[in-house]
Amino acid sequence: MSGTAGLIHHIEIYVSDLQRSAAFWGWFLGELGYRLHQQWNEGASWKLGHAYLVLVQAKKAYMDVPYHRKRVGLNHLAFHASSRRQVDEMTVKLRERNVRILYEDRHPHAGGDGTYALFFEDPDRIKVELVAP
Repeated sequence: MSGTAGLIHHIEIYVSDLQRSAAFWGWFLGELGYRLHQQWNEGASWKLGHAYLVLVQAKKAYMDVPYHRKRVGLNHLAFHASSRRQVDEMTVKLRERNVRILYEDRHPHAGGDGTYALFFEDPDRIKVELVAP
């Protein structure tokens, strides 16, 4: 068995507006150390280590029902932060970009059980979590 057996290889997300989502995710993933891996007319990907995240422009025929995390399917993506300080710094940066911070009344302990994390939404309202060790 390889040393990467069982690890996530990649995650692919269909988005409503590739340009808007690529700007958002490219910035956020860059802050976490990802680098642009691939880019083509209908998509882009960012890579860190062996894993990468792919964004693909959804076809108009499939955009009649918008994404909602409470439907069957993906609820959210969670990323490791390097520290509580990184969570705090990212919170400031996202607010400066007018990104919606979720659970403001409980931030940064909205995850419960003593977790120190930031929850926010991407341009399609996909919930994203940045959690401190």
